[in-house]
Amino acid sequence: MVGAVEGAVVVAAKCEWSKLPALGVGLGYRAPFRHSLFPHQSSVDFLEVIADHYFEPSPHRRTELELLHSNFPLIPHGLALSLGSAEGLDSEYLRLYSELVNQLQPAWCSDHIAFTRAGGIDIGHLTPLPKTSASLMVLRENIRRLKDMTDVPVVLENITENIRFPEDQFSDADFLGRVCDENDVGLLLDVTNLFINSVNHRFDPLEVLERLPLDRVIQLHFVGGHIEGDTWVDSHGASTQEEIWQLLGEVVSRFAVRGIILERDEHIPPIEDLIQELDRAREIMRNRS
Repeated sequence: MVGAVEGAVVVAAKCEWSKLPALGVGLGYRAPFRHSLFPHQSSVDFLEVIADHYFEPSPHRRTELELLHSNFPLIPHGLALSLGSAEGLDSEYLRLYSELVNQLQPAWCSDHIAFTRAGGIDIGHLTPLPKTSASLMVLRENIRRLKDMTDVPVVLENITENIRFPEDQFSDADFLGRVCDENDVGLLLDVTNLFINSVNHRFDPLEVLERLPLDRVIQLHFVGGHIEGDTWVDSHGASTQEEIWQLLGEVVSRFAVRGIILERDEHIPPIEDLIQELDRAREIMRNRS
């Protein structure tokens, strides 16, 4: 298995992003979908699975993964690589993540531009990085270690940011662009996160889109959030609001997006309701200019 043991370095050519397959529109797989998913298989082009759920899986999880893999293209999405951790990656997590990726051989794999661990402590949530040269150096080393362990293209996700750092040296777009260009990775653009950050921190999301590298916006996430007071919250628990749909349309019109995933983790409705959102996203893809 390629990269199963850290130190078995994979020498990979630069990714030809335009040649990645177009996967279509799909769902972030969650356990409540299992029994209702297959009658609607023709409406779900691919699935994104939480990689962490299938590390050294139980027999039940192993069977589930085999079932999903035999019926859908799968994209493994990590939650806790903690690519922004200054002390480096956790070797055991990296091993488990890369073994799963190498087993599935997906079109690409993903995680977040964030850190979830500091000082050896798992802090339990995605935390934003200062947009500085120092953060870029940390990301560069950690992404290198990840890419040494697998030959699958890597795409990384922007997160919601509850705080802004006074030491930031780069704008959102410039920071994301540097991460992509310096590490030959793609962008998993979470449209909901971009919208929420733009409202909460008062900037124009279209200006961010204008400055992102054209060939690197590979996959999108979308879902509805909610408002607490005057602050938007990324709850993954509501139908997609019209403002987010409009922004998703703007993204699709600008970039050669290869796949779109609806994430829904709270207040999960009948799958028929989610299929309606997938159909709307698919229509937006079909009508891109």
